[in-house]
Amino acid sequence: MKKILLVAVVFISSFANAQQEVRLDLGDALVMKTLEVSYEYYLTDKSSVGMSALFNFEKRSADFRYNEKNMFTPYFRHYFTTNQNWNYFGEVFLGINSGEKEINGSYVDYTDGALGVSIGSKYVSDGGFVVSAHAGVGRNMFSDNSPILAPRIGLALGYRF
Repeated sequence: MKKILLVAVVFISSFANAQQEVRLDLGDALVMKTLEVSYEYYLTDKSSVGMSALFNFEKRSADFRYNEKNMFTPYFRHYFTTNQNWNYFGEVFLGINSGEKEINGSYVDYTDGALGVSIGSKYVSDGGFVVSAHAGVGRNMFSDNSPILAPRIGLALGYRF
């Protein structure tokens, strides 16, 4: 019964505050050949849920690159103020990542899940333009072949509707 009530409350509250955002991480795209897109749905004026998808196109031989080839990151954000333009947030995420790691001179493919936290700030203009910056780290938990840490860093531009 409690689960049904929780689902009903979340479903009904989704219509009361229907703000949504889409963002593209330009920091990753400009520094590395990496594309990260995000979608965020506001549950209240102080909390949201979202999903980010990262795709790494950088070659293995690059001086600096993410270990992850792909990373899908569902997250929950809590905003510390209700300011309409500038806001600071804390985030809890689960990064489902795959890539390759060098072990004894050869590369081994891995898939893992990282539980982590990040902090950030966001500016939203009156017209809906969004600039967001965040940084955090997660710990991979399931595979011995994966890196210990999974980064979550971004400088993104987007639109709130």
